Amino acid sequence: MDRLRIATVWLGGCSGCHMSFLDLDEFLIDLAGLVDLVYSPVIDVKEYPENVDVCLIEGAVCNRDNLEMLHTVRRRTKVLVSFGDCAVTGNVPAIRNQLGAGNDVNVLQCAYIANAQNNPRLPVADGIVPELLKRVKPLHEVVPVEVYLPGCPPSADRIKLLLERVLAGLPPALEGEQIRFG
Repeated sequence: MDRLRIATVWLGGCSGCHMSFLDLDEFLIDLAGLVDLVYSPVIDVKEYPENVDVCLIEGAVCNRDNLEMLHTVRRRTKVLVSFGDCAVTGNVPAIRNQLGAGNDVNVLQCAYIANAQNNPRLPVADGIVPELLKRVKPLHEVVPVEVYLPGCPPSADRIKLLLERVLAGLPPALEGEQIRFG
């Protein structure tokens, strides 16, 4: 039997969901014997691979780089998991949506000019700051998502339950207390 190819991705968020993933502790050792972790911020792989079975994506879609990565992941992944409240609802990154149309300029002005201690100016060199989207979006507003794993961050127990279902060949669905936000 082929080993499952699993990936994790970090978009616009705080990395708390990945910290909870690392809180799986000893289960990570068991998991390493059962799956191939083919892409993640915790390993040194530069390009998202083809034929990924399951990907847990943390964070909201905030900028052009996030958008491109999400489309790449969707094309190359069978089961996409919206991993944590930022991915599910936009959560904290989406607070900037309250600034209204053109908030990308307001956010950059605030961060790089109004609150700058030294050299107040907008970064303009390519690759320094990805182009911000006009509105921060949860994953499902951009691409189809198969599974929602809420929590800020989701607990290690909730992540483990989801992964155990995937490993058992069951649909990666959560129910009852496991779908609670917060």
